Amino acid sequence: MLIRHDHTSAGTDELTGWFPHDLMIDGQTQESSTRERFDVLNPATGDVIASVASASVADGLAAVRAAERALPIWSAKSPRERAEILRRTFDLMRERSEDLARLIVLENGKSLPDARGEIAYATEFFRWYSEEAVRLIGSVQHAPSGQNRILVTHQPIGVSVLVTPWNFPAAMATRKIGPALAAGCAVILKPASDTPLTALAIGQLLRDAGVPDGVVNVIPSRKSGAVVSAMLDDPAVRKLSFTGSTEVGRVLLASASKTVVNCSMELGGNAPFLVFGDADIDSAIDGAMLAKMRNGGEACTAANRFYVHSSIAKEFSARLSARMGALRVGDGLAAEVELGPLINDEARVKVDALVSAARDAGATAVTGGVPDEGMGYYYPPTVLVDVAPDSPILREEIFGPVAPIVTFETDDEAIAMANNTEYGLVAYVYTSDLARGLAVSERLETGMVGLNRGIVSDPAAPFGGFKQSGLGREGGHEGMLEFTESQYIAVAW
Repeated sequence: MLIRHDHTSAGTDELTGWFPHDLMIDGQTQESSTRERFDVLNPATGDVIASVASASVADGLAAVRAAERALPIWSAKSPRERAEILRRTFDLMRERSEDLARLIVLENGKSLPDARGEIAYATEFFRWYSEEAVRLIGSVQHAPSGQNRILVTHQPIGVSVLVTPWNFPAAMATRKIGPALAAGCAVILKPASDTPLTALAIGQLLRDAGVPDGVVNVIPSRKSGAVVSAMLDDPAVRKLSFTGSTEVGRVLLASASKTVVNCSMELGGNAPFLVFGDADIDSAIDGAMLAKMRNGGEACTAANRFYVHSSIAKEFSARLSARMGALRVGDGLAAEVELGPLINDEARVKVDALVSAARDAGATAVTGGVPDEGMGYYYPPTVLVDVAPDSPILREEIFGPVAPIVTFETDDEAIAMANNTEYGLVAYVYTSDLARGLAVSERLETGMVGLNRGIVSDPAAPFGGFKQSGLGREGGHEGMLEFTESQYIAVAW
């Protein structure tokens, strides 16, 4: 039975009424040039919770002009000045943390504990990059010839377009805005149209913290492709930072190539979760719940394929099924709920199709497997066993609360199956043998590995993938360098 929350218009107005629902360009809020708007829906009920201005191509280009004007003003500020504004944003965001968490639940659907976790994580990017802003360190060395010095500095890359997804509407925005501002860049944020409210709220907090007009522009739009493409064609734009699907990433890379725009791409994932026969099963189950069920499985880092040694597969499957089957499902604003709805009906249909195809190929649902057809976009926590190694559910990013389990016999077999994908974002490895764990980790074709850990994301760590999971890194010192150009000066003294 689904747990519902008693929504009231007064409560919704309180969560959405403290920031503008229009475009934020050059420090001003304004309607779209075409006066177009779109509705934002609550995934738990399908109800409209707000109407938001939809940016046109002209609005996108106006935001580029605003950022272009603001860039020299912002980049000329001292690193300490930029750091203090980021730190004030961190403080304001922390003060508003509960409001922001509830806002995310309202437009995204995730459970309130998940939303609170996201806000805590998202807020940290402003604190981390307030500290990194004063540490954009260059280098100086003798040229091997002895004729001169090699002086290297890092300059702001320039006007940056930031395109963020719906699954982490706060964290994906702050993970891009924080380093861009720390490096001295001006930005245009184009949030996902499913979840624009959180981005607008963060834009308001940045304004309140003292970010100068035009440095941060926020333009929700239902015409994302046309608007982003037009901005990439503008010669003032020098950086694109995109988080989303590999399919869309390929299209944007092609578009960016026309003007040779520098690109950072955080794309899809198909994370393997490897459990070796000597693993601590208690720890592996706890890690599996984190890696699979964070954000209800709607995460690029979500464990997508479970490879479990045959000696412990039966016990692991039974225990994971019990834990997942016990999750309380419902409206994320209800206090006791642990798993909310998927983002929309299209997502629910896709997840159900993958599960159905796996079952048709011989898999068995130990728990779940049958979608709820009532109000809201719910899918039950599902564990599949006897999954064929070539099943489509192992090739596609599930983006839902489904755990397919495949057994293996040898380390080489597990590693081969884990690497058998075009993606390479993250992998999880559970073993009691540290030497084995490190050796396996080095053989995995992924940018990140959780070794006996079910979560890898950290503002201080470089986040990114191999192969078709992306280009570049976000977070850590590397995340700020993504928004700079290295300048070399040959000098003798």
